[in-house]
Amino acid sequence: MTDSPVIESLGQRPWMTAPETAAVIDALEAAGGPDCARFVGGCVRNSIVGRPVDDIDIATVLTPDQVTRAIEAAGLRAIPTGVEHGTVTAISRSRPFEITTLRRDVSTDGRRAVVAFTTDWAEDAQRRDFTLNALYARRDGTIFDPTGHGVADALIGRLVFVGDPEQRIREDYLRILRFFRFYAWYGKGGPDAAAVAACTALKGELPTLSAERIAKELLKLLAADDPRPAVELMLKVGVLEMVLPEPINVARFRGLVEIETEQLFETDPVLRLAALLADDQLVALKLAEALRLSNADRDRIVDAVAPAPKLKSWMSPREIRRLVYRLGHAAFRDRAKLAWAAASRTATAMQWRGMLALAEGWTRPSFPLTGEDVMAAGVPKGPMVGEALREVEDWWIDHDFLDDKLSAIEKLKAVAQGMAY
Repeated sequence: MTDSPVIESLGQRPWMTAPETAAVIDALEAAGGPDCARFVGGCVRNSIVGRPVDDIDIATVLTPDQVTRAIEAAGLRAIPTGVEHGTVTAISRSRPFEITTLRRDVSTDGRRAVVAFTTDWAEDAQRRDFTLNALYARRDGTIFDPTGHGVADALIGRLVFVGDPEQRIREDYLRILRFFRFYAWYGKGGPDAAAVAACTALKGELPTLSAERIAKELLKLLAADDPRPAVELMLKVGVLEMVLPEPINVARFRGLVEIETEQLFETDPVLRLAALLADDQLVALKLAEALRLSNADRDRIVDAVAPAPKLKSWMSPREIRRLVYRLGHAAFRDRAKLAWAAASRTATAMQWRGMLALAEGWTRPSFPLTGEDVMAAGVPKGPMVGEALREVEDWWIDHDFLDDKLSAIEKLKAVAQGMAY
């Protein structure tokens, strides 16, 4: 086993000493001895740059079979999530820990790799994507940086491939999108020229990836606090059109991110994706299905880009209530934010925020009549029942959702009488 020089220490972070984490490391060290397992990748990187740690990944010299036996011997659950690639997921106190055996690539076609296990930490680091991800830490916080500049790159926001960029990308073409995703999340200053050149040269391979992998990476990219530089770079070098081949509405996308930033709205990757698309529901549907988005995300995007009715910041409260009733609160909110993002800045933020606040504060009423009420008024069972309901509902909406069922029934009687002739 080889080590790189010790260059820094994380110290004892809460996520490292938590009982659920300690239980996993204890289990592995009981089988393989001290330092047979180290934290790796995002948890180390995020601790270095001062960001929250969500997922805890662990690298180990133990084989997947040894990992499984060690985890189960400690009374924890082991899930074979990717044993052919050396990965076992341990569940400790309901929290998942992805444990991967040190490995090297034997062969790869850009989508799938055949790996061989190793006990060499530096060899394992050489097959990782970026230097800031090729970082390891012992349970005591000691950092190991096999590339020699992963810590420095993380601290200054420099996104650099490990070794030759084209070789790394040819191992997995998804690394093109990962480059732009990590640039959006961690990059500072201009991008690495060699990395951009390699991504540009190999962008034509992106369609060979599964739609699910592309969509997952794209939405992670769009979830960054400010993905505008990354998205605009993707557009400039022709990468964006490989995953979003339809016309791109960059101006509205920029506007939405600006609004979210200035108004302290929560970042919304699905709405940001909708902002990039044209106001064409058929095009949006085609793209959502091509990316195999969830039904909920697909429907949300299609509703958000409907070309009509147009929302304006100066709409009256009555018009706002009418649209909220027709669209629903969620769709109205999405449409309002996209309209705000596309609008000139002549309308003030206060106007748009006022519109959103009014919509959110209004409880959408239920139409007071039913099909039974219609038939009781003399309309025979069949299509005419629906027609009568729609006509009275339109009247009810025009009267600003009149809270008077008797008036609605009187209107229904008039409609039923008209239908009788």
